[in-house]
Amino acid sequence: MSTHFDVLVLGTGNAGMAAAGAARAAGKEVAMVESRDVGGTCPIRGCVPKKVLVAAAQVLDQIERAPAHHIDVGKPVLDWPKLIARKETFVAGVPDDFKKSLDGRGITLIDGRARFTGANEVTVGDQSYSADRIVIATGSVARSLPIPGWEHTITSDDILDMAEQPESLVFIGGGVIAMEFSHVLARAGTKVTILEALPRLLPRLEGDAVAVLQAETERLGVEIITDVNVDEIKPAKGGFTVLFEKDGKTVERTATLIANGTGRVADVDGLDLDAGEIAHDKGRIAVTDHLRSISNPGIYVAGDALWSTAQLSPVASYEGRIVGRNLIEEDSAVPDYTDFPSAVYTVPALASVGLTEAEATEKGLKFKAKSNDMTTWRSARTYAETASFAKVLVEDGTGKILGAHMLGHGAEEVIHLFSLAIAHGITAAEMAGRVYAYPTFTSDLKFLV
Repeated sequence: MSTHFDVLVLGTGNAGMAAAGAARAAGKEVAMVESRDVGGTCPIRGCVPKKVLVAAAQVLDQIERAPAHHIDVGKPVLDWPKLIARKETFVAGVPDDFKKSLDGRGITLIDGRARFTGANEVTVGDQSYSADRIVIATGSVARSLPIPGWEHTITSDDILDMAEQPESLVFIGGGVIAMEFSHVLARAGTKVTILEALPRLLPRLEGDAVAVLQAETERLGVEIITDVNVDEIKPAKGGFTVLFEKDGKTVERTATLIANGTGRVADVDGLDLDAGEIAHDKGRIAVTDHLRSISNPGIYVAGDALWSTAQLSPVASYEGRIVGRNLIEEDSAVPDYTDFPSAVYTVPALASVGLTEAEATEKGLKFKAKSNDMTTWRSARTYAETASFAKVLVEDGTGKILGAHMLGHGAEEVIHLFSLAIAHGITAAEMAGRVYAYPTFTSDLKFLV
């Protein structure tokens, strides 16, 4: 016999928590299914613990610049095991905290992996559960590639739990994860190589900004090789060897560890979407503008399980809230990602909001793109910055901000002002006319638009 709920949420990450919380606040009987630690990727094995490592890299970066301020501090040494132990203090209590929160709100927690057995029914272990509405918020997992020896690769989860710092590491894939961890590891003394199949890194981000980031990454000693085809990974003395094709030649790199930097995909394997009458293309669930399955109206999808949107924790939370509204007031909300900022947490960070120049051009918009290399500006020179860049797109006629892309000290903070400008239609002239505390990196904004 099946246990019935008003709403059944698969996954307890940002998206699932937001949807479940909204439904429960509206008086719905809600249950959540989780096969891993309660709380999802971000607080346990994603953005939160990663930022602890990035913070250490930022300190190492500041120490590197100490001579420019006439400060002699000697060569810093990072104690990797102690850094990982510090990281654990941020994540150890997360699952229990979330469990207490769910219990306090009267949300049932079911331990295990769900599998659809009908349009509105799943099994978890040997127990069946049904619901009027089911939310798929199972998050994402590291992408797997059909390369011989792929089983030898480690993921970002493994990097966050490494007991010892590797002497060398090769990332297969030059995505966000590879870029962020390469800045941490390289500054700590690991020899890092990035192998990217595409002609450039981070293809969805503003090309000029990425070029500056790549140059800064290479300045750290990271070897970046693009436009490659990886053939095989095989064990070698003291580690592993990657064989790849570059310019028609077979090349190899040997390292202590080989890491998967190819990105993440929706974690829907084993759900049996077909049994749930859920239309999909190899795991890419097709949804309406309201994040509802096009084939099964009882199913909603949010967060990283939804391949078509950015895999970011704020996006997941937002989509969970959208789904929550649609669970209560049927199809009343449609997501709008126009003003959503994002950041690649390298050192310095690369932050973006709105359209890239290529996207704006493809849309046929009329605009001016203003680029600035700010490394010679007083703000950057004060902190001895070696990379500082911004590109801002301003629409012709209206003066509205279409997009902003920044690399440099505090870029991940300053970008929020551009996000607010896009959200509220604040023009470039209005931004330039504001009074800012000076000297600050924010006060440079008036010269960027």
